[in-house]
Amino acid sequence: MFVLLLISMPMLGQSNYEKAVKLFDQENYVQAKPLFLSLLKQEPNNLKIIEYLGDISSHQDDWDKSIFYYEKLKTLKPSEANYYYKYGGALGMKAKVGGKWVAIRLVGDMRAAFERAIQLNPKHIEARWAMIEYYLQLPAFVGGSEKKAQVYANELMKLSPVDGYLSKAHIDEYFKRYLSAEKNYKFAIQVGGSKNTYERLAQLYKQKLHQPEKANEILRAYSEKNKS
Repeated sequence: MFVLLLISMPMLGQSNYEKAVKLFDQENYVQAKPLFLSLLKQEPNNLKIIEYLGDISSHQDDWDKSIFYYEKLKTLKPSEANYYYKYGGALGMKAKVGGKWVAIRLVGDMRAAFERAIQLNPKHIEARWAMIEYYLQLPAFVGGSEKKAQVYANELMKLSPVDGYLSKAHIDEYFKRYLSAEKNYKFAIQVGGSKNTYERLAQLYKQKLHQPEKANEILRAYSEKNKS
């Protein structure tokens, strides 16, 4: 019986892990969380379990907890770029909801995390998007800069032209250069042609240029193009 128990325990753990992952994939974070917490007690340094708990905390807007889990990940495996990216993102969200003084306290660590992610993975697209947003949202007196945002947009252009055009359009839109943004979104459609590229241009027409008929025309064009 003792031997059978030893054999069945790993199987039970695997079953609970698979159940927790399935619940997570179904976005049932409330039920997935206690399963992952129970598994973490058995394997306190399991990277995947910790990452799932960090992601659940992010989905639940519990930024202190997500920062805790992502910081633990990058401590356990400091060579993984994505852990730094997620850590920086959680810091960014805490800064966003915490007010000016919290933001000022966190911006340095946030920037360092994104920069480290790029150092570890020079092709990390999401971290560059994060740096663009960082330099756009940050006031100039603490380092905000369109010029620095454009540096990362240019890097994206080399790595992924569609992300390059989308990021340049995003910068244009942020500074209300709507005609220039329109041009870059159209380039993104030509290069990528994904649903996201069409939707971004449609949003520009509808929300910023107040041309709902053009927005509908763009969405119809995407539907026509992708008819089965």
